[in-house]
Amino acid sequence: MLSSNINLVNTIIGAGTLAMPSAMSHFGVTLGVILILWCGLTSAFGLYLQSRCARYIDRGSSSFFALSQITYPNAAVMFDAAIAIKCFGVGVSYMIIIGDLMPGVAESFGSEATGLAFLADRKFWITVFFLFFIIPLSFPKRLDSLKYTSVVALFSIGYLVILVVYHFANDEYPNKGEVNLITWLGPIQALRSLPVVIFAYTCHQNIQDNSPGSIVGVIGASIGSAASVYILVAITGYLTFGSNVEANIVSMYPTSIPSTIAKAAIVILVTFSIPLQVHPCRASIDAVLRWRPNKTPRSQLSGASTPGNQPLLPSSATPTVTDNHGAPVLAMSELRFALITSGILILSYITALNVSSLDRVLAYVGSTGSTAISFILPGLFYYKISDPEGIHHQRLTKEDDDADYSDSSDADEVPPAMLDSTASIRSVVSAVSSIRWRRKWRWDLEHLEHGLLRKLALALSIYGVCVMVVALTLNTFFASR
Repeated sequence: MLSSNINLVNTIIGAGTLAMPSAMSHFGVTLGVILILWCGLTSAFGLYLQSRCARYIDRGSSSFFALSQITYPNAAVMFDAAIAIKCFGVGVSYMIIIGDLMPGVAESFGSEATGLAFLADRKFWITVFFLFFIIPLSFPKRLDSLKYTSVVALFSIGYLVILVVYHFANDEYPNKGEVNLITWLGPIQALRSLPVVIFAYTCHQNIQDNSPGSIVGVIGASIGSAASVYILVAITGYLTFGSNVEANIVSMYPTSIPSTIAKAAIVILVTFSIPLQVHPCRASIDAVLRWRPNKTPRSQLSGASTPGNQPLLPSSATPTVTDNHGAPVLAMSELRFALITSGILILSYITALNVSSLDRVLAYVGSTGSTAISFILPGLFYYKISDPEGIHHQRLTKEDDDADYSDSSDADEVPPAMLDSTASIRSVVSAVSSIRWRRKWRWDLEHLEHGLLRKLALALSIYGVCVMVVALTLNTFFASR
């Protein structure tokens, strides 16, 4: 449980934390806190639906790919596209962060005294890190050594929280903007910032199958921890700078040893995280390029059987190598590997040079890839796979009936001592009532009625589509307002 919580929290909390105060400035404190909690709740529900979907698949083989093959085989390309968009956008945002923070790090080492003006240029630092770190780390096919960057990630985020709270408690900035506790800047500004908060909670590609009780505990603890960090950073950062707060909160702090340490730590974190985004992005783009409508699905390419008279998923007798999302890894030629990797890197580099607004990038990524992964796909997958008339749901009916039968007698769960002749009828009735109450409300949410859960899943998908359409429209056509 502890390891799962740490890994999921590490996946959730990242670049979105830097832009949280800016997002709150568009909503005001009250509505901003409600928004952060609401996005956490909806993301948690998407995670819960994924854990419910895992019951319909053999343990250890649950993944977005496996779900797509038994629900919407021809729509697997949608998931690959969502992953590619999200990973590409995250990589671009990391390069923007490097360009935002490195001039401040150089300034703390006396770059102004040298008279070298290019040391204060964000494009110079993006280029330096791109050539000497990002390119060399993105071409190796294995990145096992980078798994230790999670320690740096946790340190960086923890230090960031302390830094933001410290400056809020001790500093008073003369150019502080207006602070809105109740009012907001209007629907256009607010809805444009909504995807930034949605992006901050995206971790659905890392969820694993587990028992219902434990997975609900992991989801609740990780989302709750992330929401606490986001609310703390958003409120203290926004109250420090008011409406003048920028998308990258760390870049606003004056040059000092504590702020330089924070900037350098975050730069190191994002530098080694970019290759971790390039790898799944490359695999997803390769899958999208291989996909053909109304042709043989990817499951058959990996040796899986066709639906109808054969298994839906590969059998254990013919194991296949899969990627992090459970999709079969198809052989990629050296030339194809190099071309796709080069295309991702060059396009990311050009985008980072020409787009300096971190919240703008996060808004586009949040309204497309993050919305699809967090809301649309989990809702659609569960709605389809849990169809009472479907073969997958009927397969679980007998198991559920057996479980219900074993628990059908309340008296069987009453402690034997209470059934002794000396036990009072009142004690027995009290115990039975307590058992029935526990069944009415369970922490693993097993008490939820199946039909209601399917309706909520469909509503989550519709909500995701609405957010995607509205956010994309506002960020595309109302960017200057």
